[in-house]
Amino acid sequence: MNNALQELQAKICSLGALQQKRKKWAKEGKKVVFTNGCFDLLHRGHVEYLAQARALGDVLIVGLNSDSSVRRIKGGGRPFVPQEDRAIVLASLAVVDYVVIFEEDTPYRLIQSLKPDVLVKGGDYKKEEVVGRDVVEQAGGRVVILPYVEGRSTSALIQRICSKGSLEQEDSRE
Repeated sequence: MNNALQELQAKICSLGALQQKRKKWAKEGKKVVFTNGCFDLLHRGHVEYLAQARALGDVLIVGLNSDSSVRRIKGGGRPFVPQEDRAIVLASLAVVDYVVIFEEDTPYRLIQSLKPDVLVKGGDYKKEEVVGRDVVEQAGGRVVILPYVEGRSTSALIQRICSKGSLEQEDSRE
């Protein structure tokens, strides 16, 4: 295995490993940002969202729903991309410091354990709906809702692919 791939895999951590790192970051005064999602088909909307989230602190941790969790949330046909592949793709983004895969339907246990300084969700959420808001705010942190990137969603991408056959066909017609 080459060094670049090893570096990416090192960014995919267990909760226990992140808890140890979190203690170190707290001592160093680093601001930890946490967000989560399925990230099944990574697209520009995700990348812009993650870049904005990273700008809110010193360390960005992405909680990634496991395959079984995605199936429960999104239905039997999902995920399209296995969790190991989704994790590597996320880890390859310079703005993502760490990825942690979780089995539950929500990241509440992760948020309780890591107590991030900033909890981030996209504009399709209302602040009062954000899982873990209570934990973060009680610990003195804040919840940030980032604007939705118009026209950039996984659901819209899936719909385009299914209705038009492929993005390449669409591009060749334009």
